Amino acid sequence: MPGYKHPCRYCYKLVPPESNVCPFCGKINPLSLRCAECKNPVEKGWKSCSHCGLSLEVNCPKCGKTTFFGDYCEHCDARLVVVCPKCKTEQPPIGEKCIKCNKPLK
Repeated sequence: MPGYKHPCRYCYKLVPPESNVCPFCGKINPLSLRCAECKNPVEKGWKSCSHCGLSLEVNCPKCGKTTFFGDYCEHCDARLVVVCPKCKTEQPPIGEKCIKCNKPLK
């Protein structure tokens, strides 16, 4: 039996509880926002994660403006990801090295 549906945090339409992508607006992670480092829940507007202290303010890889760490830039709506030039892993822009191969991202 499926669980109760929850509102998408982008378009507010009800989506299944296991959703990785909103079937209505197409944005990823429609249900919860989690820290990229420790995976604890975080809230928009926080400066850092309450559990591990990771800064939740990042520079958008597309427009360069400082934005809250989430899935999309607050200014240009681009996805907040960088791609490792060595192994092609997509990851959040939170460090200087790849989370998979440990090579520099630039």
